[in-house]
Amino acid sequence: MYRYDAYDQRLVDERVAQFRDQTRRYLAGQLSEDEFRPLRLQNGLYIQRHAPMLRIAVPYGLLSSRQLRKLADITRRYDRGYGHFSTRQNLQLNWPKLEDVPDILAELASVEMHAIQTSGNCIRNITTDEFAGVTPDEVVDPRPIAEILRQWSTFHPEFALLPRKFKIAVNGNHEDRAVVRVHDIGLEFLRNEAGEVGVKVWAGGGLGRTPIIGEVVSEWIDWQHVITYCEAILRVYNRHGRRDNSYKARIKILVKALGIEEFRRQVEAEFAHTKGGAMTLTQAELDRVAAHFTPHPYATLPETDASFEAARAADPAFAAWTKRCVHPHRVPGYRAVTLSLKPTGIAPGDATAEQMEIVANLADEHSFGELRISHEQNLILADVPLAKLHEVWKTARAAGLATPNIGLLTDIICCPGGDFCSLANAKSIPIAQSIQERFDNLDYLFDLGEIELNISGCMNSCGHHHVGHIGILGVDKDGSEWYQISLGGSQGNDTRLAQVIGRSFAAGDVADVIEKIIGVFVEQREGDERFIDVVRRIGLDPFKHRVYGTPAKKEAAHV
Repeated sequence: MYRYDAYDQRLVDERVAQFRDQTRRYLAGQLSEDEFRPLRLQNGLYIQRHAPMLRIAVPYGLLSSRQLRKLADITRRYDRGYGHFSTRQNLQLNWPKLEDVPDILAELASVEMHAIQTSGNCIRNITTDEFAGVTPDEVVDPRPIAEILRQWSTFHPEFALLPRKFKIAVNGNHEDRAVVRVHDIGLEFLRNEAGEVGVKVWAGGGLGRTPIIGEVVSEWIDWQHVITYCEAILRVYNRHGRRDNSYKARIKILVKALGIEEFRRQVEAEFAHTKGGAMTLTQAELDRVAAHFTPHPYATLPETDASFEAARAADPAFAAWTKRCVHPHRVPGYRAVTLSLKPTGIAPGDATAEQMEIVANLADEHSFGELRISHEQNLILADVPLAKLHEVWKTARAAGLATPNIGLLTDIICCPGGDFCSLANAKSIPIAQSIQERFDNLDYLFDLGEIELNISGCMNSCGHHHVGHIGILGVDKDGSEWYQISLGGSQGNDTRLAQVIGRSFAAGDVADVIEKIIGVFVEQREGDERFIDVVRRIGLDPFKHRVYGTPAKKEAAHV
């Protein structure tokens, strides 16, 4: 993984010293609330319902075991002994004390981490595929480019005060696991018939109040120009993006207003001015950064392992786990493993300090000391030998990290919601828990197959409800919490937005509604048909009829 050089380290150390003095002056009354607010946001520090929330950057979701141990130590010493892994592949602390934050940042800097640009109207954490570098059918390992983009975007003076926050995702695989089509810029790496590497560029995607799937700005950019092209997009956005209305300030609104043809024309015109300039990447620079992501010293192993097969045959629980949580690897004899952070009764994405330390130990013992965070809020050990899978499973199971529900109904993406977030209209975590409790039979979940259920506590869509097969959105109605259900969304190569089925429901009714929806699916399913395919085949009406009892009417109340 990428290791800081002297410049990187000095940058984060100086930021810690700077924020320590800013915090001291604020606590001494020398800075007003208004003066301090942009300073704390520049360091990922929000004010939530109960306490400050510190969002820690995890570039492209990659962590070392040393860094995870430090995070565990921080949660234990400065918080309540747990952290929340977010859909942005970051870690959030929900209960730090303001006066402790400079010390936390200093602790982070000691392991090459920080909270810079996890907030504010700037380029946020670059995200990518959690299986980057190990998936068998990968076109290009996207991590070196993601790291180059991180270095380019961190403290970029021209883009430090954009109209709104700006998110970039990078995908290097045939299957899009970075959800590039719903990012401000989505970069999809390709190879042409000559084997040359290029980038398909998407722009103007995003969820939130106005969900929009991005459009292709360029079918092919030579990889050497990827930064220059991103700069061209950002310059057009920075120049024309609305600053008078935060709800209409995202680039998706600008692209929609201009139309993709006009937007593309302006981007290409900007690109023509700068193409071939200082931001052109060289092979030497790519090689320099890529050297941090060279393959690990894999052992020469057979394709299969007798001990693994024997354990799987003897233990149905282990076999179930391998089916849902173990993934192919490009190196014979290795697998990638997803450790579920979605057991029943636990807020999706939360991990205790003890669990973090156990995962760090597993990474050291069986996965070259590294792990990843998925945007689905789970943890990944990317390089586990087949012969060690049973041992990993036993340890993970004892720690509550081996629920075999990856990709199933209870592998719920869920924002912190009204339990913590001051922007939320409704709580998300209790809704997720009520659904997990209702569907706590693993055999039934296995029979149902792949179903993505996403929950957001407000229109900001941190829980990605728009692209869930089943989406749940918390809404406020006269001071009460209600929940709107949508169906038919999906992410990946077939990204689509879900459609609302009708009027919203009280919290206590949501699990019943989901059970009715699943009941229609079971009745209408043909063979092993997936839930999303049934929804698209039969449409929403059968689900509406079951949920509402009669043909649904979109009532004004509670919508």
